[in-house]
Amino acid sequence: MATSTPTRDAYAKTPREPKKEPPSERRQLWRSRLWRFDDKASPYAYIAPFFLVFGAFGLYPLLYTGWIALHRVEMTGLDSMEWVGWENFDKILHDPEFWTSVSNTFLIGVISTVPQLLVALGLAHLLNYRLRASTFWRTIILTPYATSVASAALVFALVFRADGGLLNWTLGLVGFDPVNWANGHWTSKLAISIIVIWRWTGYNALIYLAAMQAVPNDLYEAASLDGASRWQQFRKVTIPSLRPTILFTIVISTIGSMQLFGEPLLLEGGALGATGGNENQYETLSIYLYNYGWNLGHLGPAAAVAWAMLALLLIIAAANWFIGRFVRKSAV
Repeated sequence: MATSTPTRDAYAKTPREPKKEPPSERRQLWRSRLWRFDDKASPYAYIAPFFLVFGAFGLYPLLYTGWIALHRVEMTGLDSMEWVGWENFDKILHDPEFWTSVSNTFLIGVISTVPQLLVALGLAHLLNYRLRASTFWRTIILTPYATSVASAALVFALVFRADGGLLNWTLGLVGFDPVNWANGHWTSKLAISIIVIWRWTGYNALIYLAAMQAVPNDLYEAASLDGASRWQQFRKVTIPSLRPTILFTIVISTIGSMQLFGEPLLLEGGALGATGGNENQYETLSIYLYNYGWNLGHLGPAAAVAWAMLALLLIIAAANWFIGRFVRKSAV
């Protein structure tokens, strides 16, 4: 019986089986790909919760407030929104009370911020030296910051009360007439500023203290060898080293002054004092917004005030940035 032998062409056309990788190599390749994916994707996964929370509680309310500012919305009918465009912004910009609140906010911010930061800088300089029970003193100066705004404002409302207040009683002991702190144009601003200074000085002092402790000791030793006194070391070494921190506290204090609400609200006893005084002498932007939104029920203008506050903050932040940049260039 004849048998056929396979030709060379038959062998050439026979498909070869693909070479299989060993299981260990496939496992190693999979792990390498997984590691590269984890290395690239894990940072985004770590910061994703922050952006989700920021989007839900920060960005969305901001954009929705801007949308409300372009409509006529009343507290009594939240479902009814009428498009008015820029009418709400035009309304507040032509309202003299708005500019009064801007002026009050600015003046209270200056009166409270400048002494506050100067005193905080001095306290931090004292705490930077070796003191006995330093932890105790740091806790003491931080106690006002831990006190609630309502408690502090109510206590100071009793202190500044026109009839029988502690401060007027003290003035009477030394022969001065009592002062109506809440109804005066400047005295009301001074009273609110004192509350702000009392609450925030310790907080800023600890920020300055942390920055001072980061200054290298070699700079002080070199200045001491050159014959510089402690005041000269503070002025020539400490202050230049703290410029970024000082700029940060100025920005934070500016933002805080724009948000002043509890102190003027409680100066005359709670929500009844939300008018900002009988002549709007201490009405801040936050009180002005509160009056429009909750006392009058006009949410459209209130939202416009909120966006105006944001615009003012951005302008102030930009000014601080340019000033800081100019100071850094001049120091080089």
